[in-house]
Amino acid sequence: MKNTVAVKNMDPTVFIVEDDATIAEAIKWLIGSIHIHTEIFPHGKAYLDTHDPIRKGCLVIDVRMPVMSGLELQERLNQQNNSLPIIFITGHGDISMAVRAMQMGAFHFITKPFNDQLLLEQVQKAIEHNANQAITPDISAHAAHYAGLTAREKEIMKLVVAGKLNKQIAYELNIALSTTELHRSHMMEKMRVKSLAEIIKIYLALEVDDLQ
Repeated sequence: MKNTVAVKNMDPTVFIVEDDATIAEAIKWLIGSIHIHTEIFPHGKAYLDTHDPIRKGCLVIDVRMPVMSGLELQERLNQQNNSLPIIFITGHGDISMAVRAMQMGAFHFITKPFNDQLLLEQVQKAIEHNANQAITPDISAHAAHYAGLTAREKEIMKLVVAGKLNKQIAYELNIALSTTELHRSHMMEKMRVKSLAEIIKIYLALEVDDLQ
């Protein structure tokens, strides 16, 4: 029995830090469906009390929680030189918080209600990243894609990363909403991305000037 437990603890684990038991169980069931071990914690302090830096895998953390918020947990883990990739689950109104999380090194964030397949894909990528962290990603391709954007597309990218909605961008740039949507679509296509989280990660990696 002891040997079995030891083996399980050495397997990649998804640590789910979520105060809503229903959501936590749903995530546990979803990730368990692809045979990845999971553990649930109701808040950040509960996870920190048992945190073992040797274990591999990733963290799935809700941004808004009692006792200790997701961002507070991230800050505490960063102070401990945490190497586990963090995927945040966030509401649509928390984009500015998500940007802050990405600035502090979060692997990805997913907005509620989340797409099951997207979460599974990001969990698998995070676990793979954790297993190969010695490999430094090459951002030269991203830089080349960014250089290929028009000035307007770069403006829109900056505002998207700042958490602005399309209608807010249209108002700020004094252009039609349909024009904004077209520029945003072209920007996403040129950058080879499909999600806001990917855009934020690339923008931060490129250290584009004047990020708000």
